[in-house]
Amino acid sequence: MNYEFLPEADEEFREASRYYENAAPGVGLAFIAEVHRVISIVISNPLVAKQIRGTIRSKVLLHFPYSLFYSIESDLILIVAVAHQKRRPTYWRSRLKRME
Repeated sequence: MNYEFLPEADEEFREASRYYENAAPGVGLAFIAEVHRVISIVISNPLVAKQIRGTIRSKVLLHFPYSLFYSIESDLILIVAVAHQKRRPTYWRSRLKRME
């Protein structure tokens, strides 16, 4: 199974990576590695994460206050958001309308 980021989710991922790397060299790379670790888990077992809304599931990252929100498509994991857990908790829901 493959995966793909919605453009907004990809931008969130890049923004958070830059933020962490600017705050402390190496931490941005650790964030990237953690997101890819979670993606690997989800690809191996798409139902592993808690179902949040409709087809959207959420998997919490370790060591970072972020969650990966994704949808299981026919042969694809679609990453809807790489969301900070303390900021605007449901902002990503507007993205679901485009997916319908």
